[in-house]
Amino acid sequence: MADTEDNAQGSANGRLLIIGGGISGMTVALEAAETGREVVLVERSAYLGGRVVQSNQYFPKLCPPSCGLEINLKRLRANPRIRVYTLAEVEKVAGGKGNFEITVRQNPRFVNEKCTACDDCTAVCPVERDNPFNYGLDKTKAIYQPHQRSFPLRHVIDMTVCQGKDCNKCVAACKYDAIELDMQPRTFTVQAASVVIATGWQPPDATKLEKLGFGQYPNVITNVMMERLAAPDGPTGGKLLRPSDGHPAKKVAFVQCAGSRDENHYPYCSGVCCLASLKQATYVRESGADAEARIFYIDVRATGRLEDFFTRVSSDEKVSLNKGKVANIEEDPTTHNLFVEAEDTLSGRKLREEADLVVLATGMTPCDGLPELPLNVPRDDYGFFVDDDSRNGIYAVGCAKKPVDVATCVRDATGVALKAMQA
Repeated sequence: MADTEDNAQGSANGRLLIIGGGISGMTVALEAAETGREVVLVERSAYLGGRVVQSNQYFPKLCPPSCGLEINLKRLRANPRIRVYTLAEVEKVAGGKGNFEITVRQNPRFVNEKCTACDDCTAVCPVERDNPFNYGLDKTKAIYQPHQRSFPLRHVIDMTVCQGKDCNKCVAACKYDAIELDMQPRTFTVQAASVVIATGWQPPDATKLEKLGFGQYPNVITNVMMERLAAPDGPTGGKLLRPSDGHPAKKVAFVQCAGSRDENHYPYCSGVCCLASLKQATYVRESGADAEARIFYIDVRATGRLEDFFTRVSSDEKVSLNKGKVANIEEDPTTHNLFVEAEDTLSGRKLREEADLVVLATGMTPCDGLPELPLNVPRDDYGFFVDDDSRNGIYAVGCAKKPVDVATCVRDATGVALKAMQA
């Protein structure tokens, strides 16, 4: 298995090409490769793992995702049938089922395979950038390791902020000649029998929710940012600290359906946000005996065995649930405390509740910036790929099809791997 070599030219020979290296794409790759198929895995970021690797815990077990991801990465490293290309995107797909020709562009990392992730380069780099892995809650240098357990375990340079050869400090600091500031992009073709779309999801732009204060008030964050705040490897070492002043957040309000089920934004329900907020309420409660969580909701979606999780979390006397959609959020400019205005639909009263921190449950939207794929791959009204088995050799998986949780993604990926291998 190689990150940059072997362009998989030649006969398709049952090979799968997978677009996206999150939990769904990795699962398809492993299931197919471990039955003997060759797999090419193309990921446009600098590392594998997708949104899952940015999470703190799964619900309902409240265990960290690192265990399962490490097992998957160990399986992937050990399997010579899987070729991984990070910082890579599919530019063109030609041909059809059983004989696709896919053009892939791999962008330069500017750091080669000699890198040992020693961090000497970051120590001397003079340029900082917002850290997208932590959703801008902290910063990295222009040369950085994407996260502590990133695969490949190698640094990368953000050339949109790097000073290049005008600086050259990282090159001088590297004892292993791992930095190549003149590294160029390359384009190659892959022959494949089938294509799997595992492009996942992305959080929507919460600044468009004008009445909810995101981007205006520093202590209004989104649910994905809350995951990073609570994570031990996150920007605060797992402490729930307010972005405005670094003080502990003792009273946290969760705003459900922030933009969801709303014709002005996206009218569908993502299905997992209620459970995610209940999970994050446990983060609040574990942060201190006096910490409180208040959840403003329209309906709680917790079906089947997940109802037990809802019952367990909501039975905590310091976790309160208010049925009613939040209409407005305001800030005290002196303390940066927030005031959440909502209606309690069960009593008909209007509420104005104070909070140290507000978390917006913003839901899941399809990833954008993807190439137009051939064979008229259909999408639904919201931009997700339609699960249509008639589409000659191209299959969507996991959150590329609809918002679902991690366990559902893994189950779906196993089935899609079996379908894709029939090509």
